[in-house]
Amino acid sequence: METRKVQVTGGSTYTVSLPKEWATDNDVSSGTTVELYPEDDALLLTPQSESDRQEGTLDVSDLEGERLTRAVMTMYVSGFDIIRLEAGRITTDQRRAIRSATQSLVGVEVLEETTDSVVIQDLLDSSELSIVNAVRRMRLIATSMLEDAVTALVENDDDIAHDVIERDDDVDRLWLVVSRIFRATLRSPRAAEELGVSREDCFDFHSSARQLERVADHAAKISQLALKLEEIPESVAEALVALQDDAADVLEKAMDALFVEETDEANALGHAAREAVLEIDEHTRHIDDMLREQEPVQAQSLGLIVDSLSRSADYGGNIAETALQKAAPRPRS
Repeated sequence: METRKVQVTGGSTYTVSLPKEWATDNDVSSGTTVELYPEDDALLLTPQSESDRQEGTLDVSDLEGERLTRAVMTMYVSGFDIIRLEAGRITTDQRRAIRSATQSLVGVEVLEETTDSVVIQDLLDSSELSIVNAVRRMRLIATSMLEDAVTALVENDDDIAHDVIERDDDVDRLWLVVSRIFRATLRSPRAAEELGVSREDCFDFHSSARQLERVADHAAKISQLALKLEEIPESVAEALVALQDDAADVLEKAMDALFVEETDEANALGHAAREAVLEIDEHTRHIDDMLREQEPVQAQSLGLIVDSLSRSADYGGNIAETALQKAAPRPRS
């Protein structure tokens, strides 16, 4: 850390010098335009960017399958708008993995293909993306998935189960969008300004989106188990529906607490969600006792479903904790 004294020039203009080492490292010299971003009692300064489009190159010679798909997703989340994938020769399997990656990302398409390279580009305008809208969308999909997964189980409906599993991909795509936006706000104060959301709030939304992504994973897991199970006893079915209702209530209260503007209301909803999680723990123990009377293989699968519903409630509790932190007074830097 370096300190500088503020000086007055021309009788009314405040000026401060920049550290020479920082200026040199960032190609800042006389005549360079810099951008200033007020953030509460802080002022962030960054060199003016010549281009908003970030380009990155990745050597994929030693990557294939899932590793290659994951590498492309990582480049996307890191904030590259144009990604050039290069190798001595791009194989058919590598092209297939690259297409799989682009299909898992929002707004990304293959721009150019040659023997030794594939270029993919994000066609969305980053300034038009909203982390709030993405998280709201995740909330709607994940909570409906959880409800439909239990419906598929108790009604023995394979079509609903398959639909839930497919919707998990939609949540995963939105999770990657949220991660991309969040990382952009960490790199650039301009990104946070364009969003109209503080970086602290972006962190809270990102943390909550991670919990929703896990809820969706458990909904897909329940659906996969539902495909293997036949009819289940009515008493167990009713108990599972009630448990899902309780978990959904926790998630709804927690997400409402996260988005509500009024501090007192956020605190009331957040605490209510946290307290409801404790009641669910007793509910799950009651169902576990019921499962001891079932055939062992079926009891094991149903036990996994109970665990997924319980964990989903826990994730709602985590969101509630984030909402309480978001609503708390913030110290000045």
